[in-house]
Amino acid sequence: MDKYYTSEKHTQILIALLKEHGVKKVIVSPGTANISFVASIQHDPYFEIYSSSEERSAAFIACGLATESGEPVALSCTGSTASRNYVPGLTEAFYRHLPIVAITSTQHLGRAGSLYPQHIDRSAHMVDLVKESISVESVYSEEDEWACELNINRALIAMRKDGGGPVHINLVTEFSRDYSVKKLPDIKMIRFFGCEDKMPDIKHFNRIAILVGVHRKWSDLLKKAVDEFCCKYNAVVLTTHSSNYSGDYGVAFPLINGLLHYENGLDDANLVIHIGDTARYVSGMKKAEMWRVSLDGKVADPEKKLTAVFQMKEESFFGYYNGMIDTIPDYAENCYAKQWQQLYDSVLEKVKELPFSNVWIAKNMLSRLPSGCVLHLGGSNTARAWNYFKLPKDITCFSNDGTMGIDGQVSALIGESLASPDKLHFGVVGDLTFFYDMNSLGNRHIGNNIRLLVINNGGGAEFKLYSHIANDFGDEADDYIAASGHFGNKSPELIKDYVQNLGYKYLTASRMDEFEQVLPEFLDTTMDKSVVFEVFTNYKDESDAVYIMNHLMQPLSGLARETAKETIRKVAGEKAVNAVRKIIRGN
Repeated sequence: MDKYYTSEKHTQILIALLKEHGVKKVIVSPGTANISFVASIQHDPYFEIYSSSEERSAAFIACGLATESGEPVALSCTGSTASRNYVPGLTEAFYRHLPIVAITSTQHLGRAGSLYPQHIDRSAHMVDLVKESISVESVYSEEDEWACELNINRALIAMRKDGGGPVHINLVTEFSRDYSVKKLPDIKMIRFFGCEDKMPDIKHFNRIAILVGVHRKWSDLLKKAVDEFCCKYNAVVLTTHSSNYSGDYGVAFPLINGLLHYENGLDDANLVIHIGDTARYVSGMKKAEMWRVSLDGKVADPEKKLTAVFQMKEESFFGYYNGMIDTIPDYAENCYAKQWQQLYDSVLEKVKELPFSNVWIAKNMLSRLPSGCVLHLGGSNTARAWNYFKLPKDITCFSNDGTMGIDGQVSALIGESLASPDKLHFGVVGDLTFFYDMNSLGNRHIGNNIRLLVINNGGGAEFKLYSHIANDFGDEADDYIAASGHFGNKSPELIKDYVQNLGYKYLTASRMDEFEQVLPEFLDTTMDKSVVFEVFTNYKDESDAVYIMNHLMQPLSGLARETAKETIRKVAGEKAVNAVRKIIRGN
């Protein structure tokens, strides 16, 4: 029977990516665990294969071959201690920045520590041995396949970036005897570009979205470069408040992408450029590929669309492509960004009535914040609510969006207030977030420039939203999944007494009219002390508000309307039904 490629999908992916990354020279050492890999490449004329019966020698042969040829070289060995003999040669390669990929075949990783013969633990390595070490395991799902491709790309890119050097791929084998696969799978190669590399063509992309994750303050140079790029390449900037983009081509896209059962017609960008760090929301672009631009050069693929990584300053990236076009294209007056902005405005106009909630507070307060202040947003329900609405361009916003955890939000607000004592710093947090970090308010360095808004709904509204998986458990979610009943169970005195004893001005509201009455005092820029404003809401109103925002563009009629109303009653309540009814009638 003719032999082709192994039936092991993960090994096929490795072979395909070795070819895409230009690794054709391979030095193999005899063994059993690496048969699936070796036998597969043995029948592929692309590879230039050499045999070395001793692994220590093989690694040094690879050093010489890489040095003289200027090309990357792969090594392949079996299980047991074979890989240990690579250590001297890989150490040499590490200090000489030689592009060598050591592929060490192994049994199932779960066998480590269970006294399986010829199986050792390769999960750790010396700090000066390889630049990247990954494990490639069997593929059983789409998620497995994506992770397999991503990690192999990550290792092969590390072999060349930052001066180059050796990398390690620990390849699990299933000892398959099936070599009937004639064609390697289609795989996604991720390309890497440094400052000195030839940049790829971008002119064939006719719609581009720039996805901005959490981002530090923008320089004037970067903002100008991005705006020029958007004008020349028909691009829109997809932002959240912590993106801190204040140019002319941005849109607060979470409002639009959060709409359910609505095709907005603008999710057809064919390139997404990701800048900044973690993005709270995905771009929503259905068929786009993604390029990531970052000084760290890391291979990060949050949307499973990554095709290229650019290790350079954002200003350099956009400046390069701006220099490729001299004239302004014809579409400049009706560009992609304006279409997004017009859609956003039309959706926002449909917000007529909301229950008293985090969403209602954001809608009625965000545009009234003092000019030049700093805003800090907590996570989950707070971040969602406030990102529905436009952030004034002269306001800077921060959040712990690097990890999006609950802890440290008040402390981060305090740190920001200390860095800029001449500015007012507004913070918005839920009750759980507040109590998690309440001790920070006792810090003796705090001045009079903090305005902290605490939305107290009694224990984590996020878990009680109609759309949250915890809602499947109804009231049982309160027992252990959510956190109701803690911290005084919405006591009107607990936070009040605590912050007043620390010298803060305390304000409170439980209804819309009370909120409107107290808000001017909270926004007062002349207050001689910091302020804590506690607002009491309830789970039901919070859930109703999010439901309304997610269904602003969903007209209902006939049987569908009655069915939807019954569903709303079950998961969100009568108030949400009435609110949605009013919106529909207003249309």
